[in-house]
Amino acid sequence: MFLAWSALTLFSALAPPFERGRDLPLALGASSWSEEALGAVRGITVGPIESTVHPGVGYGTDAGRAALEEARRMGATWVALTPFGRVWDLTGGGVDRTFEAPYVENTEAVLRTIEDAHRLGLRVMLVPHLWVETGGWRAQIDPGDDAGWARWAASYQRFLLHWADVAQAGHAEMFSVGVELRSWVTTRRAESFRPLVAEVRRRYSGLLTYSGNWDDIANTVILGDLDVIGVNAFYPLTDRESASTPELLEGGHRVARELRALAEEWRKPVLLTEMGYTNRADPALRPWEWPDSMVNVRIDEDAQASAYKGLLAPLADEPWCAGFFVWRTYADPGDVSQEAEWGYSPRGKRAELVLRDAFAAEWAGDGHTDRFHALTTPRARTPGIHAFELTPPRAQ
Repeated sequence: MFLAWSALTLFSALAPPFERGRDLPLALGASSWSEEALGAVRGITVGPIESTVHPGVGYGTDAGRAALEEARRMGATWVALTPFGRVWDLTGGGVDRTFEAPYVENTEAVLRTIEDAHRLGLRVMLVPHLWVETGGWRAQIDPGDDAGWARWAASYQRFLLHWADVAQAGHAEMFSVGVELRSWVTTRRAESFRPLVAEVRRRYSGLLTYSGNWDDIANTVILGDLDVIGVNAFYPLTDRESASTPELLEGGHRVARELRALAEEWRKPVLLTEMGYTNRADPALRPWEWPDSMVNVRIDEDAQASAYKGLLAPLADEPWCAGFFVWRTYADPGDVSQEAEWGYSPRGKRAELVLRDAFAAEWAGDGHTDRFHALTTPRARTPGIHAFELTPPRAQ
């Protein structure tokens, strides 16, 4: 523990604040995002390579820095970093803060990566994730009775506050207090989560969000405690196979209407904390299906690219949209073993061309206002804002 806190002290001293003019926490409320005047996020999640069978790569290494440089060349202005904690099963016995990479080493590596990102001019969102070792989705964690939930909350708090302290020490611009914790924050148990958010806010001076799943974000109780509403946006854009790009765009407009209603209800901007589609036929039909479990997959770069365009293009005109983070690339551009060819990464695929266009386009969320109500006022369309065009097929 002493080594971990020594690392925090060291990197806090080494890493100067990045375009930050204050040390006190933001005032809780809808104006926090616009007061920061950050513009729309154009982000990529750079996932860790934590396995000890991959020495010398991942966060805090030369390979990790190469991944950040690649993200910047694509046009990204933000990166999301996702250190993991391990949960054995869905009974929520507690969070093991060591997940393959030793805990102290991982802390130091994440701090180095935040510093590396800032040196490249990238802003950072730190997103502590949970991995269920025996399988299952973290959203279904259920410790059972009140005593079990109290033990789970205490363990999760220790995990969360550690990474909040890392975010503060590294001057990360945004912090997510959780990822897809449906069984907690959409139920009567949500009241036990709110003190965790308050404690994070006392220790961390940046923007707070929560990465809620797309199909339960409207039922998430803690949105009032946050600065930015975060959505893991694996929205289906169609209900049929072989949907055309115009049909996918129609689905994207439906998503935009749903998210606009959420923004107006809470009077806060909405950020896609994760978005992406796999490189296969019909990825917009059931985009949440995990690529590792797929067999007999037909790779389809055009379908992946069209799904990217279908979701992102309608959001570019929406002033309440604080931007997006693509899910995901990895902290070693040379290692293609982290996921199958039909996985989520847009790297080197036609989806990357759409992504580059989306990064380069003007977004309505780039405008800065004093109060969030102005963000929900429609504005005239900007020429070129729908220019996420698919590049013509390459010559054979």
